Amino acid sequence: MRDLARSPTAHVVAACVAALALGILISVSGNTTLQAVAVATESVGTMWVNALRMTVIPLVVSLIVVSVGRFSDIRSAGRTGGRTLLLFAAFLIGSSVFAVLTVPALFRWVPTGTHTTAALSQSPTSSAVREQLQHLPTVAQWFADLVPTNPIRAAADGTMLPLVIFSMLFGLATVSIATELRESIARFFHAVSESMLTLVRWLIVLAPIGVFALVLSVAARLGTAVVGEVGYYIVVISGLLCIQTIALYPIAVVFGGVSLKRFAQAVFPAQAIAFSSRSSLASLPGLLEGAETSLRCPAEITGFVLPLSVSVFKINTPIIWLAGACFVARLYGVSLGATDIALIVTAAVLLSFGAPGVPMGGLLLLAPVFASTHLPVEGLGILMAVDLIPDTFKTISNVTGDMSVAVILSRRPNRQATELPPAISAGATDNAPS
Repeated sequence: MRDLARSPTAHVVAACVAALALGILISVSGNTTLQAVAVATESVGTMWVNALRMTVIPLVVSLIVVSVGRFSDIRSAGRTGGRTLLLFAAFLIGSSVFAVLTVPALFRWVPTGTHTTAALSQSPTSSAVREQLQHLPTVAQWFADLVPTNPIRAAADGTMLPLVIFSMLFGLATVSIATELRESIARFFHAVSESMLTLVRWLIVLAPIGVFALVLSVAARLGTAVVGEVGYYIVVISGLLCIQTIALYPIAVVFGGVSLKRFAQAVFPAQAIAFSSRSSLASLPGLLEGAETSLRCPAEITGFVLPLSVSVFKINTPIIWLAGACFVARLYGVSLGATDIALIVTAAVLLSFGAPGVPMGGLLLLAPVFASTHLPVEGLGILMAVDLIPDTFKTISNVTGDMSVAVILSRRPNRQATELPPAISAGATDNAPS
């Protein structure tokens, strides 16, 4: 019992429960002063999330460069990368099958009302979406931008996929240079990643404060305001995402060869960060900590797969896209046939890796899909206007999928990677938890 009271995980859970209870009480009370104070606490939580995100760019770049540089040759790196992408695809296909079997049937029961459609269509979020859609890149431009002309600019803009590609190419290039130069580069980036992880450990100590501040403001704002069509959409999509998240546990246990308790303990800190921040990238430090300390995943997996996963792998995309399309179709009285449903989930699998670096960018990618299925594009504004709660469950599902991929890949007995130079290996051992 004493160990539980000292556990950082227990502290985060207590902070979440306390913030939810207090926020709901404040909302029900109707006291505008208390509600204003609760909403104002969000700035404290935002500072904490920003501090976590501050570490993400240098952490992702340094981990990928070092991890790719560990491989004995380019072919070995390609094999590991290929297995990772195949596993991403397998998870996305499984998510698509689940979505097709459940979403259309559930959304036939959406209660409809023209007042909701009209009100949400005129919301500020809908106007912002229409503005963002005008600035989305074309398909040709998106492919061209995958190779950044300026990696520093890509890092500043937070466009993760081009930055990941640059980091992988840079790491592969180090495999082919002289050993002494390769070791120097590896030592430098290893020092960067260790420094960032140390900073992250400091920030994780403050996690209960950050989580409390963020959850309190959300609970006080929402209260019991969501009802009717919107409430149905939120409940159904959140429930489906919870089912998907729970299903990932036995998959990790069976195919990853770990116990259910160990996996649950390892992934929970990242889930807590995901719950409060709604950011997979901000959850990366928690994923690394859990994978390395609780699951003992090898460094070449955690350093390569996890940064890649949080940057490009969104396991919930088929569910989100199909649910969003079915919800908008129901609101606007559009009928979706089997061909339309197949097109939506296929597009979700193929396009989920390339969400633009803007808030809720994955939903923006639905614009051409909506056009192809005769759905009104302004419906995207409605989806974004009600996305606050579903986005929380989306992020939890994503980070659980990221950890599942890392665990499964860690089980492979023959990993084609070389050890770091002795000095680096010693440094890593010194910093590893006992």
